[in-house]
Amino acid sequence: MPIRPYQRPLAFVGGEPLEYEPPIPARANRPQAAAVKLSGIQKQFGDNRVLRGVDLQVPAGQFLAIVGKSGCGKSTLLRLLVGLDSQTSGEISFKNGAGAEIVPNARIVFQEPRLLPWFTVSENVEVGLGDGVPKNLARRQAEAVLAEVQLREKAGEWPARLSGGQRQRVVLARALVSRPGLLALDEPLGALDALTRISMQQLLTRVWRELGFTAVLVTHDVTEAVHLADRVIVLDEGRIKLDLAIPQAHPRRHGDPDLAALEGKLLSAILGES
Repeated sequence: MPIRPYQRPLAFVGGEPLEYEPPIPARANRPQAAAVKLSGIQKQFGDNRVLRGVDLQVPAGQFLAIVGKSGCGKSTLLRLLVGLDSQTSGEISFKNGAGAEIVPNARIVFQEPRLLPWFTVSENVEVGLGDGVPKNLARRQAEAVLAEVQLREKAGEWPARLSGGQRQRVVLARALVSRPGLLALDEPLGALDALTRISMQQLLTRVWRELGFTAVLVTHDVTEAVHLADRVIVLDEGRIKLDLAIPQAHPRRHGDPDLAALEGKLLSAILGES
């Protein structure tokens, strides 16, 4: 799979096997959060124009959610951000908080965990570091990030013995172990039951606030979008129809009437009522 010149290959961190990027040596440091700029992004598959001139800026450390109807281009846009596909035209650039051009340490988490069943939980997380890391160091780093997602006691377990929510936390740990500056999330909680999903939302919010990476989430769930994100955009037929700030402070409470009002604005835009 071709990788854009600015994007080094990625680790296997979600539903697809990818090449690896060398890990950040000092994993105790906060990641270098990546600011993202998209200028005139178009993506076409044959005669199908999926993205039609998307312009978007995401500040370093922001949590952005992307919502919209099926087929509107959400996942395509996410794949472009992490180098799994290339745009037909337009430019994507990344900068650090000081405004300098960077090659982002980007990772992606998919809905389907696809953990390696012959590896323990810790070994599955170590995969996110790629090759060349001494085994003892890789194990310590994996156990440290498992502690961050509240699974350190499961380090030696087999994936088959975990619940769905626990498996998804392992996938999140695998994405976080190299301290990404950009974390892309493609419906990562979509297969979970309602209560587990709320618990995972709380965990994701806590980890994002503590580590400070830039997050871009694709979801069909507007409630999830306003609960997690600083900002939500609505894609419609390959264009940004609405760009909505979510000003409420974290942590947020499910059932908050102010958040419900924002959900209503998003649903109106998605359903074509505004």
